[in-house]
Amino acid sequence: MAVAFPIVPGKTPEWRAWMDEINGPRHEEFAASRRNVGLHERTFLQQTPMGDLVIVTLEGDDPAASFGRLVTGTDEFSKWFGERAASVQGFDLSQMPAGSPSELVVDSEAAAVPA
Repeated sequence: MAVAFPIVPGKTPEWRAWMDEINGPRHEEFAASRRNVGLHERTFLQQTPMGDLVIVTLEGDDPAASFGRLVTGTDEFSKWFGERAASVQGFDLSQMPAGSPSELVVDSEAAAVPA
């Protein structure tokens, strides 16, 4: 599963500082939070003429269900993560609709993706 999130204009430096925390002193908490819901996450920064985007890939047995558990977490790390996300992305992750926030339309390793 893949998800794209906008970064509020002018907040890319704040987003990078947040990622430095996740890659540094809070990395084990981040990794544990993903393991606890059965996800492997990769995060990319995509700069576009329309603004910067965060592209997140989520792999696991049921990424949509795992993502739902992730964004509704109530532990200290999940709350911190959600607050930071709201600050740089401009919306509350816990208010996202249930289910997959993205639609798979092409898969290079499948004959065709059902419409």
